[in-house]
Amino acid sequence: MADDVPKPRVRPAVAADLDILCRIEASAALSPWDRSRFEDSLARHRMLVLLANGDPCGFAVFRQVLDEAEVLNIAVAPVHCRKGFGRCLLRAGLDLLAGEVRCLHLEVRAGNEPAMALYRSEGFQRVGLRRSYYPAPGGREDAVLMRLDLP
Repeated sequence: MADDVPKPRVRPAVAADLDILCRIEASAALSPWDRSRFEDSLARHRMLVLLANGDPCGFAVFRQVLDEAEVLNIAVAPVHCRKGFGRCLLRAGLDLLAGEVRCLHLEVRAGNEPAMALYRSEGFQRVGLRRSYYPAPGGREDAVLMRLDLP
């Protein structure tokens, strides 16, 4: 990361983070989660918060079922995009799940090329497509299914 980019820190999410995470999600997602979805994820899944200069600026949610896991949501505030923060969150999740899962799944909007490039660079492979899965301006958008096999 460049010298002018704050060094990020990742920690588990807590209930006090939910308001800011909802704001980050609303600014970053075309179909943002509502607060109840965040509350459910905090209670049932693994949620990480990324801090830059001590302030939350991103998050990731992982669901584990036996020896597999799924990225349910990952977002970085738009002002902090293209700084490596998404990669930092993804790698923190991989570290969190290391030794517990054999693979990690995700789905990503077909039009979200920056996210797909990130996932490919981390070793994810395209394994499928869900046609017209996501609501999108003017219609629906496909979801690309990806998978990373872990050692």
